[in-house]
Amino acid sequence: MVGQAHQPIFASVDEVITRLAETGYLADKATATSVFLADRLGKPLLIEGPAGVGKTELARAVATVAGAGLVRLQCYEGIDEARALYEWNHAKQILRIQASSDNGWSETKADVFSEEFLLARPLLTAIRRSEPTVLLIDEADKADVEIEGLMLEVLSDFAVTVPELGTITATRLPFTVLTSNAARELSEALKRRCLYLHLDFPDEELERKILASRVPELKPAVVEQLVRVVNVLRGMQLKKLPSVSETIDWGRTLLALGARDLDDTTVRATLGVVLKHQADHQRALAELKLA
Repeated sequence: MVGQAHQPIFASVDEVITRLAETGYLADKATATSVFLADRLGKPLLIEGPAGVGKTELARAVATVAGAGLVRLQCYEGIDEARALYEWNHAKQILRIQASSDNGWSETKADVFSEEFLLARPLLTAIRRSEPTVLLIDEADKADVEIEGLMLEVLSDFAVTVPELGTITATRLPFTVLTSNAARELSEALKRRCLYLHLDFPDEELERKILASRVPELKPAVVEQLVRVVNVLRGMQLKKLPSVSETIDWGRTLLALGARDLDDTTVRATLGVVLKHQADHQRALAELKLA
């Protein structure tokens, strides 16, 4: 894109794995390859998968590695352009208009629709930054379909048109990550503009490594037991399956309690760390034969 500088962060897929690991994020080959290609091609990376598998953490890890500022747009039902892109500081504009009552409207209009009164929201903020930036559009599937049109405009050209000021184009492309829990299907048009990565729960070997990395004081035998129980829970028909972050929380809980073993009593006492619905508790206790 003319006028837009792109400075790659990583030299190879192996470097992605190594540098992310230095931040505590253990990426497999597929994840590292997706990150490398998004970085090298300057394309947004759409990461889809269950809640709590490390989608948001991956964006944070890339920002840490790159020494970049993290600009986050948290999506939710009802989010609009004013919250995602920009809005005008109306209260300040009214005060300026009142103070400039002796001036003509043309002069006043040019004054109140200037940079001084513009409130940049995450998308515009990321585009205007000249420093290294990671733009995280978190839980994009929670936003209304109408907002996807805005995302398409921004992600296609990394430019925003403010009618009163003109078109603002990124001088330095942000590394852009969109996450989705697949609560609804994102449009094909949006997907076409992105590289795609599906993150699922890690296998037991990787989850043991993650837990050992995040809670290094936990004894290997307890790590083994905890990961095995979590994987059994994920095989049940639960309303909300335990996430990787909850596995880590459970490990920290056991460490805080000084637990030397994940016995039946400890599981019953601490199950609320990983399961957050009463029906899930009852099913888990019954299937684990702890009821």
